[in-house]
Amino acid sequence: MHVSYGQKKPIAVTDMLKIKRASDVKFSPDGKHAVYSVTSIIPDTAKKKDYTYLRQLYITDLSGKAQLLDTGATSSPAYNPSGNSIAFIRPVKGKPQIFLYYTANGKVRQLTDFSYGCSEPVWSPDGKQLVFTTDITLQELVNDKVLNPGRMVPSWNDGAPGFTHNQDLLTDTTNPDPDGDLRAIRAYLYDNAKDKKAKVITHSKFQAETYVNPEVNLSHIFITDTAVGSTPRELTHGFFSYHNPAFAGNDKILVSLYMNPRQHPDDTKEAEIYAVGTDGNNLTRLMYAKDSSYFLEAVSPSGKWLVFQRASEKQIDVGEMLICPLATLASPVRVPVDRIKGKTKFSADEKTIYFTAVNNGGTSLYKADVKTGKAEKLTSEDEGISEFDISGNQLIFPKTWIQNPSEIFVSDLNVKAPKMITQLNTGWLSERELSIPQKFTFTNNLGLTVEYWVMKPVNFDPAKKYPVLLDMHGGPSAMWGPGEPSMWHEFQFFCGKGFGVVYCNPRGSGGYGNQFLRANYRDWGVGPSSDVLTALTKAEAQGWIDTTKRFLSGGSYAGYLTAWIVGHDHRFRAASCQRGVYDFKTFFGEGNAGKMLENYFGGFPYVDSVKGVLEEQSPINYVKDITTPLLIFHGESDLRTGVSQSEMLFKSLNTLGKPVEYVRHPGASHELVRSGDNRQRIDQMLRTYEFFSRFL
Repeated sequence: MHVSYGQKKPIAVTDMLKIKRASDVKFSPDGKHAVYSVTSIIPDTAKKKDYTYLRQLYITDLSGKAQLLDTGATSSPAYNPSGNSIAFIRPVKGKPQIFLYYTANGKVRQLTDFSYGCSEPVWSPDGKQLVFTTDITLQELVNDKVLNPGRMVPSWNDGAPGFTHNQDLLTDTTNPDPDGDLRAIRAYLYDNAKDKKAKVITHSKFQAETYVNPEVNLSHIFITDTAVGSTPRELTHGFFSYHNPAFAGNDKILVSLYMNPRQHPDDTKEAEIYAVGTDGNNLTRLMYAKDSSYFLEAVSPSGKWLVFQRASEKQIDVGEMLICPLATLASPVRVPVDRIKGKTKFSADEKTIYFTAVNNGGTSLYKADVKTGKAEKLTSEDEGISEFDISGNQLIFPKTWIQNPSEIFVSDLNVKAPKMITQLNTGWLSERELSIPQKFTFTNNLGLTVEYWVMKPVNFDPAKKYPVLLDMHGGPSAMWGPGEPSMWHEFQFFCGKGFGVVYCNPRGSGGYGNQFLRANYRDWGVGPSSDVLTALTKAEAQGWIDTTKRFLSGGSYAGYLTAWIVGHDHRFRAASCQRGVYDFKTFFGEGNAGKMLENYFGGFPYVDSVKGVLEEQSPINYVKDITTPLLIFHGESDLRTGVSQSEMLFKSLNTLGKPVEYVRHPGASHELVRSGDNRQRIDQMLRTYEFFSRFL
């Protein structure tokens, strides 16, 4: 039953469990139906008090009448060009496999049983074949008698010192014997590593998100037809990684490729675009430039046009989007949108491309003329449209906006009068009162326009004063705004608890072009903190904020920025930093994102010209100046930033007798607040609220 405005409740912490999110939206070829995924949070029947994620595929007509297509961690739906089947991914015995759903009778058939698994299936234009991507370790590829019958090895060394080439380690078939000769001992040691008794690390990218992985992982493209018993065939070869396959006609496929025959894959930066025949022959380089990366975006349905992006590998870069004829690759036309771009599709007549771009607090949908590159923004920056599909003169897309975290819409190609066809969140939201953010701007000391948003507490009374939370984003190239989904619930939760919320996109944020993105080079602390604190000061000028009750919070890079600010400023009653970076010297070695120091600071801690700036920019060196009560969070399995970052910060403050509390979440990764254990997500939000409440 719908309740009146006066009966509405603020957003509660457990409302997080009610949020459903749509993704993987695809039109049927005739444009009369669509398929999409819905991710929900449900009680975990195996663990009392816990919750788990449920991902389901639905098929719908354009009135919104939907039916369940499949459940069980399904993803990546793709209509056959004839419309008679839908390919999708479902895990089987721990490996993702391709399934087919037949639209005429609703039957489902498993297509692949591939030992390495499958991801992102793509149909050929004639609907007779599917290409997909799979991950294979170096050792698996060397020893696979089908994929590598000659037991070839890479020309680059796997990193083991003392060996001139890989043949000595990768192909030795000596029987293991701890008491045998040197070759037998090596075989014995190899068996120990294979059985997880030791992890032998000889390359730099050994840190996954939550575990140490000594394997070298490669990505390859395979093709299969749809007949029963079909066996996938490898299209790409060698000790390189191929991504994002796209058909250019029925006989040729384009791929993005990280390739340098003389370099270990961990050291290869440049990406190239190649073409390969569907028989696996005629691998041909199409685009390459030193210190640049070329990324395949889209091939037009006829195979006439190519859309690609080009980005610098020497610095942080928004990247350029370009369009050219595939036959000649001549005279590429630049799309003049100074934003991070992606998700590109052609109109049916191939005169227009449509694409998304991160933009001023949201993700906007754009279109551009194929021949001139002239671009036009179609949707507001106050909304988030991160994906879409096209059929004829129709668009379909999931959208995030301030009143709703996720629903699916259908519109014409100019996004006029879009029609909402789902009711994923509208029911429970009709009983909630929301705080609506207001956007403001100022010009910082670099002459850059900085945007910030102010959210008043729910049930705001202009006669009262309210505490305020300055909340900051990570990245540092992330971006927040009304169209960004990850913070939708947290902002509303704190407004529901009587806090005002201020958030800002300081210099270095994405969504504002190259100059803004690069404006925090060698300056992660002073400049960005000046921007966010200026936003807070300007919000306070509105008069309703209690300036004796300021609070501060941020995660990842913003965990860094929180620690930096409280080491240099004492205006906050309390602060919370989550999964942050506090010491650049140890971050380089411990975090799997440590190599980003090269683009942001010009090198690594062992480089003489870089040592000083990393020391000066590390918050750990200002702990003696911290007086603000600080709550520190870290996931115990977070290898993106590394848990010793928070251990060092806590021990330093605790030893100094500073007011500090440290919370670790067992098993949690860096993605805790976005896709982690839901009890832990609730725990972190409530602990932050409870900690702040001690100092109100």
